[in-house]
Amino acid sequence: MLITILLIASIIAANLPWLTERSFLVFAPNPSGKPILMRLLEWFVLYIIMGGVAIGLEIKATGGSQSQDWEFYWVTLFLFMIFALPGFIYRHDLKRLLDRAHR
Repeated sequence: MLITILLIASIIAANLPWLTERSFLVFAPNPSGKPILMRLLEWFVLYIIMGGVAIGLEIKATGGSQSQDWEFYWVTLFLFMIFALPGFIYRHDLKRLLDRAHR
């Protein structure tokens, strides 16, 4: 059950930068919109936070943390990237089409 909750939280976290105009969900939105570099920075910070949460849950569940090589972190980074795909597609493709259809 804990793994399912972690996966759902990761999917939500990966999509947050693409679905909101607020920077880091706290700072007021820029009138001209949030730049792509800020979205990528937010996405990477959320990846690190979710990794910390996952390590914390592993320590809580097993009493320790398994050491990992660099390959593990690359795989999790790309998995987090795949999780962000729906938000990215919405922001850069679907939203434009929906706005055009409403006009």
